[in-house]
Amino acid sequence: MLRLALIFGGRSAEHEISLASARFVFSMLDPDAYEVVPVGITPAGRWVVPEDFDAATTIGLDAVSTRPVRLVSDPGRPGLAFADGEFLPLDFAFPIMHGTFAEDGTIQGLLEMAGLAYAGSGVLGSSVGMDKELMKAVFANAGLPQMDYLVLRDDAATGPDAIAAVEERLQYPVFVKPANLGSSVGMTKAHDRGELGPALELAATHDRKTVVEAACVGRELECSLLGNADCRASVVGEVIPANEFYDYESKYTEGMMSFAIPAKVDDRHTERVRELAVRAFHAVDASGFARCDFFLETATDRVILNEINTIPGMTAMSGFPRLWAASGIDGHALVDEIVRLGLERHERLARLKLAR
Repeated sequence: MLRLALIFGGRSAEHEISLASARFVFSMLDPDAYEVVPVGITPAGRWVVPEDFDAATTIGLDAVSTRPVRLVSDPGRPGLAFADGEFLPLDFAFPIMHGTFAEDGTIQGLLEMAGLAYAGSGVLGSSVGMDKELMKAVFANAGLPQMDYLVLRDDAATGPDAIAAVEERLQYPVFVKPANLGSSVGMTKAHDRGELGPALELAATHDRKTVVEAACVGRELECSLLGNADCRASVVGEVIPANEFYDYESKYTEGMMSFAIPAKVDDRHTERVRELAVRAFHAVDASGFARCDFFLETATDRVILNEINTIPGMTAMSGFPRLWAASGIDGHALVDEIVRLGLERHERLARLKLAR
């Protein structure tokens, strides 16, 4: 039996989404195959093991009884150390967190230092996939089609000069988003100068870098991915949000979006989405699992890559598990495959020489 730490929560604006994703993953882990140790990270950054997982993921980590714990950074004996001196060895970690200090390579680096096998992309793939500026630069280098964009930094990300820079480069409407957040947190669709200023201010409260993108008029498509060196793509789905765009409310409120699986697009567009998804996965050096988002532009009939998510949402509403379910892989098999891929990646890296 594999002793698996399911790590959830975190210091991120996407903390609550992680709780929902953790509930889904936990429910898909076969108790005959895994001894699951739930490890929560509070919004303040404390690592704890909750006494009641269901309550912790429903009402919050700060509202339940917990035991403080820390990850032992010793590759010779990866595990958890409790305040009372108890040590619990671990075989695997499944971080199911989203956003900063989670999906950006930080926890992946900690797990690497601890010598612990884990689910998903490594430090590089996670950090590049999280930072929209670097992600877009890598995509551009790989020749992947994108909408035009610009990046504003620090003090230059707000105020009249920022507005002028956007208007010089792009036409309205534009999407304004923090460079290092997901789930549409801090994102605004600005239709004119009056909306652009507040949109820039909002994004700047979440990150020191702001990405402003040309809006694409078209359909929103998604494709899920599994693999390491060899990567396979799911069927393609179409997101149909109730709001003007696929914002936070649409993503996580029941009834605020519909998801057509498979997407009602022709075979040419379907294969183009799947091809670009695999290329994007390899371009950022992702591994394990991911989801790619696309536009099918109405005016040009082009498939345009929007972004990759290296720890996509895994709630009951989320596209990632639903796309794989439609591809013939149910939730239990999906989680098993993600664990297998994490172990495979860890074993491959362990064979590399670290000394002369």
